[in-house]
Amino acid sequence: MNPKPGFIHRPKTRWREVLHEVIFEADTPAGRAFDVALIWAILLSVAVVLLESMRGIRALYGEVLYLAEWFFTILFTVEYILRLISVGRPLRYAVSFFGVVDLMAVMPTYLGVLLPGAHYLLTIRILRLLRIFRILKLTEYLTEAHVLTTALKASRRKISVFLLAVLTLVVIVGALMYIIEGEANGYTDIPTSIYWAIVTLTTVGYGDISPQTPFGKVLACLVMIAGYGIIAVPTGIVTVELAQSAGKKITTQTCPQCAKEGHDTNAKHCKFCGAAL
Repeated sequence: MNPKPGFIHRPKTRWREVLHEVIFEADTPAGRAFDVALIWAILLSVAVVLLESMRGIRALYGEVLYLAEWFFTILFTVEYILRLISVGRPLRYAVSFFGVVDLMAVMPTYLGVLLPGAHYLLTIRILRLLRIFRILKLTEYLTEAHVLTTALKASRRKISVFLLAVLTLVVIVGALMYIIEGEANGYTDIPTSIYWAIVTLTTVGYGDISPQTPFGKVLACLVMIAGYGIIAVPTGIVTVELAQSAGKKITTQTCPQCAKEGHDTNAKHCKFCGAAL
């Protein structure tokens, strides 16, 4: 299978293959050691951000935590650059889920120089721990995650239509409640009434706004009852797709060109870019 058109990839070199094996694969001692060290670095970096947000600890160890934050940021920046270098198609990795997460794991520190407080977004690094299933070779968990992802993708159109119907419903209900209750009972405008309809339909029920008139209470009861039925719709859609996607095994192997995962156990080529595995 030839690579898909429109994607120019780097020729294979031994040093890049070794770098890819260490960074992306967990089958070798070096790759496993790298991944385990990365997990510890992620956990420690998140702990630094959490501790730095505590006023008492920040007052005592603020400078140390600040230096530690920059240390981990530079470390992850170098790691991100090495990941881009080690794959044949760096752009495809950069726009992938883990590629975006890796970039977002370092950006908040740099943004914090211009926007105070932005560095607290570094807690997003915890998403990088999703690699632990591949690192520990827990293929069963990877397979289940793949099934769930496939089911969500397959049902996205149905759920989009469903959400559009719900949006239409809450707009209509909000307008009706505005007419029935009016500004005197807290429904000061239609957007506020739509907010009440969403809160009621989703069975959240903050209670900051509530109907006072008999007709308003009847409408509220209908919306509450409809809310229970509506919750079951997306659940049923995803459940059907899950049943159809179950039973397919995948491997932990990563494509050396686009760094995509989720290949079948007997795959010879990447199903995303066509490169040889």
